[in-house]
Order: sequence, then C-alpha cells, then structure tokens
Amino acid sequence: MTTHEGAGSARGTDRDGQQGKRVHHVRAGELDGHAALSGSTVGSQRLWMGLVENAPSSATDNHHHGASEAGIYVVSGHPVFVFHDGTREVRISAGPGDFLLVPPFVPHREENPDPDEPVVVVIARTTQEPIKVSVPELYRATEPDLRQEPASA
Repeated sequence: MTTHEGAGSARGTDRDGQQGKRVHHVRAGELDGHAALSGSTVGSQRLWMGLVENAPSSATDNHHHGASEAGIYVVSGHPVFVFHDGTREVRISAGPGDFLLVPPFVPHREENPDPDEPVVVVIARTTQEPIKVSVPELYRATEPDLRQEPASA
C-alpha cells in the first residue's frame, strides 16, 4: 500500500481545495466527541461514524435513529441489544468482533450488564450526523415513526 503524508488535515481541504474529493484520515485520539467521520469532521454528506463506550452496569434509554440505518461493530466488552419483535422483547448478546445492523425506525436499547468491563463499539449510520429519538417503550417498528419528532443527540 502506498501512502502520502501531508495531504491536508481531516477538517481542512487538500492542495486543490477539493475536500470532498480526497481520502480523510482521522487519527486515534482526534475524535470530535464520539464522531470520527461526519459532516463537521471531514465533510461527509451521507455517513456518520464514531466510537462509543458504555460504562459497566449501564443501559441507554429506549430510542431509534429515525430513517438512518446503524451498523455496529463490537470492539470490546459484551453488549446486549434489546428490541421488540411485535410479540416479545428480544435480547441479542454480542461480543468482540461481532457486527449488528439496526434498521431505520427500530426502537432498541443497548445494555452493558458487566459490572467491571466497559463496552466499546464502532457505529456507522447512514446520516451525516447522529440522530437519536428517545421513546418511552420498546415496540414493533413501523415506518415512519411519527410518535415523536426527531432530535439530534
């Protein structure tokens, strides 16, 4: 593989002013909060990607990501992804190296039942910025979800 250094920073433009026409490199430790690749970090137009850590013995609220798909890669820990299939609550236990897909408008939550080890995941979404719509309960997904207005997280 051939690499060329000095082609411009992640947030800047290259020598020809063509930010959208080059590969961007966000180094470890240079994330903007959770975001690695987004409109504000590298000018992404349809993709958000970032690193998220869930503390031991924690759980997110029930939520969905609007019309965005979410792809998840488990880096470390043993998260549990919970959703409702229309009949019952379904719990998917995952571990390092596993991938998961959360379709648009599917209410879910992430849990980390381990009392000692954090969960670290890489998330990719098909929107420029992360969308998180909190919902009071898990329910079978319908499109579109008009119960609540989308809100950015």
